[in-house]
Amino acid sequence: MKKLIATTLASTLVGIVAYAQGTVNFANLGVGLNAPVTLTDGTKAGGSYMAQLLAGATATSLAPVGSPTAFLAAAPGYFNGGVQTIPGVAGGANGFFAIQVWNSTSFSSFATAKAANTANSWGESGYNYTTGILTPFQNVTGGVGSPATPPATLTGLTPFALSPGGGVVPEPSTFALAGLGAAALMIFRRRK
Repeated sequence: MKKLIATTLASTLVGIVAYAQGTVNFANLGVGLNAPVTLTDGTKAGGSYMAQLLAGATATSLAPVGSPTAFLAAAPGYFNGGVQTIPGVAGGANGFFAIQVWNSTSFSSFATAKAANTANSWGESGYNYTTGILTPFQNVTGGVGSPATPPATLTGLTPFALSPGGGVVPEPSTFALAGLGAAALMIFRRRK
């Protein structure tokens, strides 16, 4: 009987450790991290902004984690959403992350702010406003072992600015093609 109990406890412990999930400190300022969020003019985003953590085991599986958090009124450009457990990413494993930011005074969510696409209404870490491509950053999670290691700092996060507004800017080749078309029209009109 004692052997059965010991085996059951050992199996349970192995199962718990195998399914342990990683943790991160959802903040953009900490030891080895200083990644403020700025407006298009370079000033830091203030207390009217919210931040949401996205995380996943792969770059294509990002999903919201926890609740959005407000920017710190006493420290513009920074937020601190506390410790977040990352579903599907084991403690000590590499996860993929992005931070969504929006003006919560004017918009109820990130999606509505991005749809409006006015200057300084939204932003996303790793988002290229010219191409419209999001590149999540990678980070190793904490929460390894027993007792668990502290939550990881999001050291992969870099400073980013909010959207300049006005949508995706066309690539230079688009402008070149438009210029060639205009030149062709002018030549065609002169021949008539």
